[in-house]
Amino acid sequence: MTAASFDEHIARLRARLAGRLPGTAAQFTMAPVYRQDARSADVRDKRCREAGVLALLFPLDDEPAVLLTVRRAHLNDHAGQISFPGGRREPGEDLRDTALREAHEELGLAPTSVEMLGALTPLYIPPSNFCVYPFVGVTRRAPDLRPHDEEVAEVLPVPLARLTAPGARRREPWTLRGRTVEVPFFDLDGHKVWGATAMMLAELLALMPGAGEAPSPDRGNAGA
Repeated sequence: MTAASFDEHIARLRARLAGRLPGTAAQFTMAPVYRQDARSADVRDKRCREAGVLALLFPLDDEPAVLLTVRRAHLNDHAGQISFPGGRREPGEDLRDTALREAHEELGLAPTSVEMLGALTPLYIPPSNFCVYPFVGVTRRAPDLRPHDEEVAEVLPVPLARLTAPGARRREPWTLRGRTVEVPFFDLDGHKVWGATAMMLAELLALMPGAGEAPSPDRGNAGA
């Protein structure tokens, strides 16, 4: 990532979001091999539950950081995993509004404090039958948050430079649904960001100024 100021990063990102997105080519750099199927990942013609999520950027020492959350272990969908704030669309609701409403409910983030920049590529998640629509927003200062204790176990402010640092992308063999697969993930000091969140993060990083070609995940120690 380049040494531009936060505002310069955001201006360039807004322009790139308005153009052609990297799409599955970027998402699949952080997907297990069995998930690297463009037709399966495509939300079109899927009879799915729809969700909106918010990739919120904010300045941390004048560099872009993104907000992630650790979900509570008792939740029905993706329990204990790291995700963007977001959730299921309500009837008649615009998906962009879904992302903002859910961020407010989960974190106390005021929707009026968020400047929406654009959308990333939607992604179908087969295990939960969700079609996820990611939106990118920004606040010009670190957000004032009040996490909802029933849903959010921890809030993770993550500098984007941390996600692009050498060794941040790793892969390990995990046992998922009775079979062993190589799973790529972002290693954040003990937190492992994988699955749909890692795939959407990979596309966001591919759009950032100076991101260049995504490095291949490093093979980690055996076991999950």
